[in-house]
Amino acid sequence: MAKVILLSGSPREDSNSMEILGICAKAIEKEGLDTEIISLRGMNVESCIACNECIAKGNCVLKDGLDKIIDKVRDAKGFIPAAPVYFGTARGDIMAALQRIGKVSRGNGKFLSWMVGGPIAVARRGGQSLTLQEMSMFFPINDMIMVGSDYWNIIFALEEKTSHEDKEGITTIQKFGENVATLIKKIN
Repeated sequence: MAKVILLSGSPREDSNSMEILGICAKAIEKEGLDTEIISLRGMNVESCIACNECIAKGNCVLKDGLDKIIDKVRDAKGFIPAAPVYFGTARGDIMAALQRIGKVSRGNGKFLSWMVGGPIAVARRGGQSLTLQEMSMFFPINDMIMVGSDYWNIIFALEEKTSHEDKEGITTIQKFGENVATLIKKIN
């Protein structure tokens, strides 16, 4: 069965990013696909050093655990990263992860090509649009299919586990999850 990997860039245990990915995963599962939510929490994700060792070795050689996540993404049909907004942009570790996932894909058969997904941004008041744009750059450069909804994939939330209070945001994310699943089923 097709699987969608959802990746949280939040360092918090009970984060709004994890909560919203859970809601998105339920919408995808309702459409008959499998999901797995993975968190970067507790990891020290390093930036790509452009050593190109991934081309020969098949995976990233930096030893921070991201290679295990890359293997899961490699086997998926969909990919959805979510980032909390800190100081107006995406956290550095989620961007480092996306860049390294993309680098490994480009050097190893372009496994991201035709993968379906899109980013989600979560913030208190502002920075969601910039974060969404920043993370969106990952999809077209990797020959991926970015899916929309009936609004942008942004959530307003401050305290942990309060993202469910953004009713319009939840509806948008549920529709996004349904669209991801529907497209995956159509092209596979």
